[in-house]
Amino acid sequence: MSETQRHVLEEWFAQHGITEVECLVSDLTGILKGKIMPAGKYLRGGRTRLPDSIFIQTVTGGYPDDEDIRFWNPAELDMQLVPDPDSAYLVPWADDPTAQIIHDCLYMNGDPVELSPRHVLKHVLSLYEARGWQPIMAPELEFYLVKTNTDPDYPLEPPIGRSGRQESSRQSFSIDAVNEFDPLFEQMYDYCEAQQLDIDTLTHEEGAGQMEVNFRHGDPLRLADQVVIFKRTLRETALRHNMYATFMAKPMANEPGSSMHLHQSLLDRESGDNLFAGEDGQPSKLFHYYIGGLQQYLPAAMPFFAPNVNSYRRLMPGETNMSAPVNTEWGYDNRTVGLRVPVGPPAGTRVENRLAGADANPYLVMAASLACGYLGMLAQIEPRPPLSGSAWAAGHTLPNDIGPALIALSECAPLADLLGERFTRSYLAVKRAEHSAYFRVISSWEREHLLLRV
Repeated sequence: MSETQRHVLEEWFAQHGITEVECLVSDLTGILKGKIMPAGKYLRGGRTRLPDSIFIQTVTGGYPDDEDIRFWNPAELDMQLVPDPDSAYLVPWADDPTAQIIHDCLYMNGDPVELSPRHVLKHVLSLYEARGWQPIMAPELEFYLVKTNTDPDYPLEPPIGRSGRQESSRQSFSIDAVNEFDPLFEQMYDYCEAQQLDIDTLTHEEGAGQMEVNFRHGDPLRLADQVVIFKRTLRETALRHNMYATFMAKPMANEPGSSMHLHQSLLDRESGDNLFAGEDGQPSKLFHYYIGGLQQYLPAAMPFFAPNVNSYRRLMPGETNMSAPVNTEWGYDNRTVGLRVPVGPPAGTRVENRLAGADANPYLVMAASLACGYLGMLAQIEPRPPLSGSAWAAGHTLPNDIGPALIALSECAPLADLLGERFTRSYLAVKRAEHSAYFRVISSWEREHLLLRV
């Protein structure tokens, strides 16, 4: 780390009495990898390195068989982990004063590791910065609280609240339903405050035990960091209350899926004006081009918004998925579309991308959404007319499974060029390997309906 970074961290460590450091890096799936070391050794320049192969590791811990993915990495090169002092957080549940710090990854020659999801987002943001644009985002993250379950073959069940009764579904926005889990949420807010996570509201969603946390709008990179830390924080909090917190896109068959909605606007870096608002108070040309880019490129970018086999269960049309989008239509104050424009003053003009699941990597969700909008603005792509009625009547035009989604991404050269060809090829290889691993598992549905009948 540089002398400036070391000085900033030394002061922060001294302020909080830090004795131990967790060095964190998000892999492609959003899982945190890293090392733990004593604070003193860390500040003295302790060895904080990882092999770059963590970025071609699947969610099961395996690696792709594709020979073309290993041609660039036969030796598993070392990466040096470089801390971001602005992304240093306390670990409030630790027994001893502990820091968790999100790191960037550089090769030993100083080159950035293109496969790092955090680097991909930083690269996209640099394209905006070069044009004097400042993207602003606000994520909304849904999740489920469920009973602890150590048997992966046994279906998940809603948790039991303070009343001693099991949660029931269809309690959208119910205050009493949230209050059933007051002890858990009070501790969650205490942990978030200790980490200075910028969370805003908490609401009950449609599903049994399904909640949503909203983050305040701000810089995409900082918010992606916070979403990653929040997921870890909530899982830890739930365990302390004898529950699981899950961000699976569709954890229970008869309950709605969980999303990560993303509000997006664009400011002029010098004036601070919202570039999505025209001088006449109506949405600007740039705003329409941004939506045009989202409409054209989001179907190919779906592996970033719906990265797992389970992700597409959330997007299937049906009674339990009535809030999930099925296409990239847009409209004003319309929750059936994939791209919703909320009602508000001109200065607050924004678009809400409703496609991503809660299981997606927040760095890649933000990078991909910004990339699609960027391509639209550069090419001046006009959007289709906004819908005022139900978008479901426009049909299901998104990929319906991870297989077709990966094919669409592999055939989209503009996205690969913008996000990085090496990154895109690696991501595709990892996701194909996960898809293959899934098909090697025989499900309970197959045993129930095929074992003695076919």
